[in-house]
Amino acid sequence: MSEKARNAAKPLPRKRVALESPKICDANSLGDPLGGSREPAPRRKDGSAVCEVKDNRMNIVITGHVDHGKSTLVGRLLADTGSLPEGKLEGVKNSCLKNGRVFEYSMLLDALEDEQKQGITIDSARIFFKSALREYVIIDAPGHIEFLRNMLSGASRAVAAVLVIDAIEGVAENSKRHGLLLSLLGISQVLVAINKLDALNYDEAVFRRIKNEYEEYLDTLNVKPVAFIPISAREGKNITHLAPEMSWYQGKTILEVLDGFHNLPSNEELFFAMPLQDVYRFSNDNDDRRIYAGTIVSGEIKAGDFVKFLPSNKEAHIKNIEVWNAPPKTKAKTNEAVGFTLKEEIYVKNGEVMIKADENALVSVSSKIRANLIWLGSLPLVFHKNYLFKLGSAKVSAQLEKIERVLGDEESGATRNDLKRNECGSVILSLSHPVALSSFYDNATLGRFVLVDNFDAVGGGIVLENIPEQNEDKSSFEDELFALLKKHFPYRFTDQNQILYQI
Repeated sequence: MSEKARNAAKPLPRKRVALESPKICDANSLGDPLGGSREPAPRRKDGSAVCEVKDNRMNIVITGHVDHGKSTLVGRLLADTGSLPEGKLEGVKNSCLKNGRVFEYSMLLDALEDEQKQGITIDSARIFFKSALREYVIIDAPGHIEFLRNMLSGASRAVAAVLVIDAIEGVAENSKRHGLLLSLLGISQVLVAINKLDALNYDEAVFRRIKNEYEEYLDTLNVKPVAFIPISAREGKNITHLAPEMSWYQGKTILEVLDGFHNLPSNEELFFAMPLQDVYRFSNDNDDRRIYAGTIVSGEIKAGDFVKFLPSNKEAHIKNIEVWNAPPKTKAKTNEAVGFTLKEEIYVKNGEVMIKADENALVSVSSKIRANLIWLGSLPLVFHKNYLFKLGSAKVSAQLEKIERVLGDEESGATRNDLKRNECGSVILSLSHPVALSSFYDNATLGRFVLVDNFDAVGGGIVLENIPEQNEDKSSFEDELFALLKKHFPYRFTDQNQILYQI
């Protein structure tokens, strides 16, 4: 085959599909993939739930075990919604015809050379398509277990998920693992597509069996799929129109369920919170200001507001919002990197979280947490070893205290002493110092953390809850100690000095 013929037969790169799609913004304009667009169950400043906001663009992830038909489903959505540039579909079909290859809709997506050679998706590609309701950014995540880190990275950008299962193979171990990952990431809008039913003569009994098996498993993760849909991605059945071959199914199509998903509101509706990045002084320039800098992760703040820093509990009033080469401003909001000066001079360190003192901020101070964790390190997660725990701008040492559950090992009943690579589980972590944090379901940014070992990110997870420490004996000891000191050194302990000493 000539070089020209070989080039003509190559599948279209994903990025060309994305860039040449009409009337679609660049993917970089979608915001921080770890930002606030995907937070579950956000709350207002008073703690009440926030209703969804309207948006004409949604990030969804399509995942599932290798060769279960994810890329074929994405290709079908692109083709059947008319989202491909004019002539692209016909061009690929003609290339296949000329070179004696069987056309597959996944050929619209295969972009990487390794993927073309091996026939597996190894990267998380972003593809754009459009329905009558909105624009979609589809994140086609890899299904192979060796690329679990890539799948996790891709899924972290999504507000909804489509999980594809091969009706021939049934529920694979990776299908279960991906279900747990969606639970770990807090993605509650889930659609399960049971694919390749055309190969089984559209057998309803097969669909029901797989649906019941997987639904029972997802129930243990507290994941409630919006729908289970029988499909044939290759033949385009139940993708955009109901298929007469499956008249026993009276539900919605894939596209109808996607259009029924809701974008979640931005963090601006949540309570104010800002992890403190650092405190800056410019004394060499005869500038006596002390500037407290960071990026606001939720809510908004204005000059004059009364604020508190956690975990130190230091309080002060906002004096000014500092700007550089820009017009003066009196308030700042979510995702802005800002600096503040305070009316009161207080000493706080980076890693603390600034909140409004008079607001019901769902932020707690904790040195022990229950978390869902995915382990990606080459060495297992073990007891009695220190790991670097990073949440927001806080960095403390952490140790594994308990493994409560491990995916795929629930039935053995054996006590686990480690968490191996690509395993997921629920754990209790003990922190060397108190950290200000939130449950992931109250504030995703303050409820998401990373574990680091020898400068390598080896695990990531979400905070489920703060586990209060038992401080009764400590408090009693401190009271007795201060009483004794005050008795023998009364001149050192005025009421004001005692308070200062305790602090």
